[in-house]
Amino acid sequence: MTYLHLLRKRGYPETQGIYTASIYATMRDRQGRVPEERTLRQSIALLKTSAKLLLGGLLLCAGMAWAQPAASGPRAEALGSANLRAAATIESPIVGEIRAGSNYPVIGRSEFYPWLLLGEPGSLLPKGWVYETLVVLDGSLQRVPLSLAVVNESPPTALPAAEIAEPGASTTPAPTASAWTVSGVVRGEVNIRHGPGIDYPRAGVAAAGDRFEISGYHTQFPWLRIVYPASANGQAWIARDLLEVNGDIFSAAPVSQARFALPPATATPQVVRAVGIGGNAPAPLEPAFAALSEDLWLLLLEAGFDPQTSRFGALYVQDLQTRQAFTFGDDIAFSGTSLSKIAILARLYETLNAPPSLAMATDMLNTMICSENAATNRLLSAVGAGNVWLGAQSVSDFLARQGWERSFLSAPFTTIGTPEPPPFPISAPQTSADQLKAQPDLFNQLTAAEAGALLGAIYNCAYGSSHPLGAGLEGRECRQMLHVMSNNTVDALLKSGVPADTRVAHKHGWIPDTHGNSALFFTPGGDYVIAMLLFQPDWLDFQESLPLFAEVSRRVYNYFNPQQPFFEEREWTIPDVNSCNFFGDALAVDIMQWQWDK
Repeated sequence: MTYLHLLRKRGYPETQGIYTASIYATMRDRQGRVPEERTLRQSIALLKTSAKLLLGGLLLCAGMAWAQPAASGPRAEALGSANLRAAATIESPIVGEIRAGSNYPVIGRSEFYPWLLLGEPGSLLPKGWVYETLVVLDGSLQRVPLSLAVVNESPPTALPAAEIAEPGASTTPAPTASAWTVSGVVRGEVNIRHGPGIDYPRAGVAAAGDRFEISGYHTQFPWLRIVYPASANGQAWIARDLLEVNGDIFSAAPVSQARFALPPATATPQVVRAVGIGGNAPAPLEPAFAALSEDLWLLLLEAGFDPQTSRFGALYVQDLQTRQAFTFGDDIAFSGTSLSKIAILARLYETLNAPPSLAMATDMLNTMICSENAATNRLLSAVGAGNVWLGAQSVSDFLARQGWERSFLSAPFTTIGTPEPPPFPISAPQTSADQLKAQPDLFNQLTAAEAGALLGAIYNCAYGSSHPLGAGLEGRECRQMLHVMSNNTVDALLKSGVPADTRVAHKHGWIPDTHGNSALFFTPGGDYVIAMLLFQPDWLDFQESLPLFAEVSRRVYNYFNPQQPFFEEREWTIPDVNSCNFFGDALAVDIMQWQWDK
């Protein structure tokens, strides 16, 4: 993270590494999964229940009294909060509310609809009816009797104001309150469906604060029909508990039908596209390479990284033999993290007229392997004639000369203390990429396509006869850059998806909401580049991102090496950054050589 961006956005330093990340991950709910899917919440609730049962067993073993429920049988706990109704229908009055953390005995069930009658924990007197998908069950419903009971109405419990999402920036025009009889404000990012259930196709995604006119309610399912012009029939559905409703929903039209016609099929917009190399027009992808691109696109979607939501990814893959490349998400600007240090290294070698000194060689290794920001800033100072701000601008100028206008570095990296003041006014550059979606660092940005293209150009500089990065970079210098990155000790992300003895020249980078890796692979079946970035607002869990990086890498490796496919799941390792220091290391002496021909 750059120094200036840190002043604008609170975050954790990238060099905290995966150890701190894992600790925070255990304390936070994973964001980005639409609330109606609830798979994760169910898992959390089940873990809570298991923990309570385990604690109970431990107390019994210790000879302590443990109060058992008054009656055996299944119990239910809310996923967040859920309304209780007087009868098994959405039209019946609300008689109460339950919340996560408390479970209740299930004393009855509807014969025809997924409604459960809950009882008071002590007396087992009827407490209210709840829709089954809004709770997590502990136990079987097979012996729960069918019921038509109606619970006496009591005043509903209002949600605390702090739990209601405040309307934020919205892409949905919101008329005045008087324009709509009944409306709903979205509590958080949610799916909009073509019918009242999660089995219906998604019609769109709504963000927290989006406001919709409510045109109807389903009489048996807790879903509300909204006016949605983007749908073919102008209507769509949102789960009731995902909206803060203004007005009486029962004044809207009741809907009781159980089946809904699906919208007419429309052409799927092209998401994956071929990319030209070195400013050339993109070559058509060979059928097998095109199939790989679609496979990887679907893989990210299945993992929950969907560009229609706030959690998404971007990918670039280049075949260094055929010079074919494809990408998706290349129109999104991500925080450059430490991936931008590849450009710093290239710009540094462009300025060198002699072998690096031992101090500079050490800084190169600590920058590219340890991601040490202090060492990085010293390299920036070297390319900026002693000024770190001029060095950052010099890197941006280098990228612009290659035609990569969506990648830039305008400020030094964050370190302890305050850097020297800039010698000129600093502003956040504007590019043609979407600079809002991934909430990127204002002064350090890149795209997956340009990050990957840079590695591809270094490869062609190293082993080709041309100078794709300009005459200032010779083949021996580009080979030395790849030598430095081939010694990266982070055996995770994309590297963990190939056999352990594969040579991989790569740079890693992560901040709390963005994980990235740009890597060049030397394999028996051919050499190739992968650049991949994943984003999730606030916090991206390594337990979700690392396996996905590895699986993407494994599938690309197997495409290039069909005779020797790799199917193992290797353990990944990320060394402790606090012990990463190449001062006095033989590798520093090694890269001081003026010739490097590996």
